[in-house]
Amino acid sequence: MLGVIDLPTYLAGLVLIVLLPGPNSLYVLSVAARKGVRTGYTAAAGVWCGDTVLMTLSAAGVASLLQANAVLFGIVKYAGAGYLTWLAVGMLRAAWGMWRTRHERAEESEATAAPAAEERPYRRALVISLFNPKAILFFVAFFVQFVDPGYAYPALSFVVLGAFAQLASFLYLTALIFGGTKLAAAFRRRKRLSAGATTAAGALFLGFAVKLTLASA
Repeated sequence: MLGVIDLPTYLAGLVLIVLLPGPNSLYVLSVAARKGVRTGYTAAAGVWCGDTVLMTLSAAGVASLLQANAVLFGIVKYAGAGYLTWLAVGMLRAAWGMWRTRHERAEESEATAAPAAEERPYRRALVISLFNPKAILFFVAFFVQFVDPGYAYPALSFVVLGAFAQLASFLYLTALIFGGTKLAAAFRRRKRLSAGATTAAGALFLGFAVKLTLASA
């Protein structure tokens, strides 16, 4: 079908890959839990746009350029790791504030949380997606296995594979968004739970940053 081979195997592998936790899905879940469904989808839109850009760059051969140019790969890698670290520090600082004020009244907690309204979830999710050179290499390495080398229009095959990937991402992030809003009520009632979850998210983002720093082309 349009140069795509072994579609059932591709779809099975895609489901497993999408279900693996990563900084994108974790950020969308965090935003949805804190600010609701609409803002959660705003963050998800950033992820989908970022993934679309990476898939396009992969099909255009940027993956090969990053793989061949160690300096360029290193620049993108460390920039991405630095951004993830910055997000992690922000989460950990917010969690520390929650731990310190968890016995105060709910009104005071909401007042201290007011600056978070300035967060731009679409932009943050987009940057998290784009500053991941391993994702570009992954899209090429994974997609190319299911493209018929004899097909006259391989770019069209990449489009088909990318469309399935985006559909899987849409369904998964939608589940996270609605699940996150259900958790939000419990987080608001239990400040210790909210602080613990924010601490865990910050620690995971630090882990993602370290993993990206250690990655090789």
